[in-house]
Amino acid sequence: MMDQASKLREMISRKSTINEDINLLSSNTNQASSRIICITSGKGGVGKTNFTINLAIALSKQDLRVVVIDADLGLANIDVVTGSIPKFTLLDIIRTDRSIEEIMNDGPGGVKIISGGSGVLDLVDMPQENFDKIIGRLDEVCKYADIILIDTGAGISKSVMSFVLAANEVIVVTTPEPTAITDAYAMIKTVSLQDKGKKIKVVINRSENINEGKITFEKLQNASEKFLNVKIEKLGYLVDDSNVSRAVKLQNPFLLQFPNARVSKNIELIALNVNSSKATSEEGFESKGFFNKVISFFK
Repeated sequence: MMDQASKLREMISRKSTINEDINLLSSNTNQASSRIICITSGKGGVGKTNFTINLAIALSKQDLRVVVIDADLGLANIDVVTGSIPKFTLLDIIRTDRSIEEIMNDGPGGVKIISGGSGVLDLVDMPQENFDKIIGRLDEVCKYADIILIDTGAGISKSVMSFVLAANEVIVVTTPEPTAITDAYAMIKTVSLQDKGKKIKVVINRSENINEGKITFEKLQNASEKFLNVKIEKLGYLVDDSNVSRAVKLQNPFLLQFPNARVSKNIELIALNVNSSKATSEEGFESKGFFNKVISFFK
């Protein structure tokens, strides 16, 4: 594992000059853009939110500016995991004319968090003037983030799929349990039917060991290729570690509470994979029109 992590670090290091040139070009053209990754799951209870916040912290440790948007409407799971209560949510942009800086709450490990709550659903019947104001403010998030992680709800509801289909990159979190695998496949199928070219990466959580993680991914991979003609990408595995539940009880992300735990090493390796996949990609950053695209699915 350490050899693989070392190779990924070297790869990212070799790309540093290119990335610096890209950042310089972006600053010269005054174009604010971010890489937007949607994290979802076929069913609840697979550890998606816990994965999201710890991935955000791991990416922040790589000197990346990370903003997490809690789009799991009304549940505020990130608040529970981090032990924080957001001062403002998306709707405060309209209610109290808050700026995007004000509604970005300080999270653990240098991560910024935007709480959506029920705000996104309220956009459906919102007057166009207010709607445009929120979209304009959301676009400004790109100025403050290299990576924006969208933590959606579970399942294939309209609200979840609006975020999934608007993003260029999607991470599906599942566990080795048969029901979780089945629901993950249903998510992949739903996405592929509406967007055949969508990049879908998979994380296997709560795996007893690497072998179980590999077998679980291969089941999803084989079914996706055989029945959907869709290629999915393995992003990594997270072992079943009691330190995770201990950290949740302490309301502190496991990467910070237990940095030397096996699961913490797993999340750091996944973060390196996420960073490396972008460093070697020929595609440009995602456009700021993401948020407008999200809401268009509601309208």
